[in-house]
Amino acid sequence: MLQSNQENLGLIVLISCVATIGGFLFGFDSGVINGTVDGLQQAFGSDSIGTGFNVASMLLGCAVGAFMAGRLADWYGRKTLLIVTAMLFIISAWGSGAADTSFGFVVYRILGGLAVGAASVMAPAYISEIAPARIRGTLATVQQIAIIGGLFCAFVSNYLLANTAGVSTAEFWLGFEAWRWMFWMELVPAVIFLLALIGIPESPRYLMIKKRRQDAMAVLHRLYGEADATRKIEDIEDSLADDHQPTFADLLDRNSGKVRKIVWVGIGLATFQQLVGINVVFYYGAVLWQAVGFSEGDALLINVISGAVSIAACLITLYLIDKVGRKPFLMLGSVGMSITLGLMVVAFLSADLDAAGKLQLGDMGPLALVAANAYVFFFNMSWGPVMWVMLGEMFPNQIRGSGLAVSGLFQWGANFAITMTFPIMLGGIGLAGAYGFYTVCAVLSIGFVGLLVHETKGKELEEMEG
Repeated sequence: MLQSNQENLGLIVLISCVATIGGFLFGFDSGVINGTVDGLQQAFGSDSIGTGFNVASMLLGCAVGAFMAGRLADWYGRKTLLIVTAMLFIISAWGSGAADTSFGFVVYRILGGLAVGAASVMAPAYISEIAPARIRGTLATVQQIAIIGGLFCAFVSNYLLANTAGVSTAEFWLGFEAWRWMFWMELVPAVIFLLALIGIPESPRYLMIKKRRQDAMAVLHRLYGEADATRKIEDIEDSLADDHQPTFADLLDRNSGKVRKIVWVGIGLATFQQLVGINVVFYYGAVLWQAVGFSEGDALLINVISGAVSIAACLITLYLIDKVGRKPFLMLGSVGMSITLGLMVVAFLSADLDAAGKLQLGDMGPLALVAANAYVFFFNMSWGPVMWVMLGEMFPNQIRGSGLAVSGLFQWGANFAITMTFPIMLGGIGLAGAYGFYTVCAVLSIGFVGLLVHETKGKELEEMEG
């Protein structure tokens, strides 16, 4: 589809970038925990299971936030939900750093999780609903770059704070430990997000669902010009003509009464994205590399390198996704992750234990490091951005909110399970066993993509079939 002469592409891109600040905060809030594990253990005296829950507690909020956001956005609007999300980010960032008990910390992290979960589904959905089809994948991929950018900035911030203070548990500015400042750094982008959201319009498709035709027309007129706005309004009206206010019952097939196939595909995409173990690298990267012999400073620096690799991978996807399509990227990612995870398992199996019981990789260290970063590269070139792109666009208008809610719940539920079980697996079956499980899941994802995932490149949202 060619660009309309009246299309305000600059405004569309600007609005999309504002929405992706939510993705940046999603990444920052997810990654900041990486450098604070030692501080949490010292401050709260937690064991491995307690530490796992402190790290994973945010994900409980994420699951609830993702599940509720899709439906609440159908009731109150996409913009309103994003504003609430920004406020929750601010509260969580302050409270997580100020917490003096494990319980208080968990409460604030769960609030942050509500924000991350809501942002994870609302930002790509909002972008998909205001972007033209020909560049929808590109703009939605910016969300993943923002997520990785947030992770990268959290890793850099953690590294600089810990390096300047000496260690993350040392006192820093105003007598507070460095790990607390790692959380407080998030306040800056969270406040910017809240202020920027005030100036963006509501999603025109939400406005049409709410029968606010004139408001939707005004938004589309600003974005696309009069002629295209009229055409898009008519297309949206046609797609909603036989529909009603969205409910979860819409996820069931009207004839068979069974869950629609498209919903199972969404759940599969959301779940496999986590079962390959990516967030173990992001949440426990410092712990992982210290477990195989690196110092805390070196481990945090490796996280920074991984973040840079992730951004490079996303830029490739940004450039190609609307040319190549979604499915080829998913397939390439699944194959690449299967190979690189397998190489990490080989490296960990060859490791020895030192006198303190820690793994020593020896000559296999370079292989583990290269394979880990190659794995991160393949993930962030494929499943990282493409899963969110597809969830934001693959559902028909009538079930987009509900479909995102259910898929988001499964995505964050799987994330919680993987994150919570990693410290336990580390002490039970070791790194090789844990990464062996992630390898099997990556191999299974190849068949899932090949058999069940269908291409959505270039289709208008009104053309999506359930």
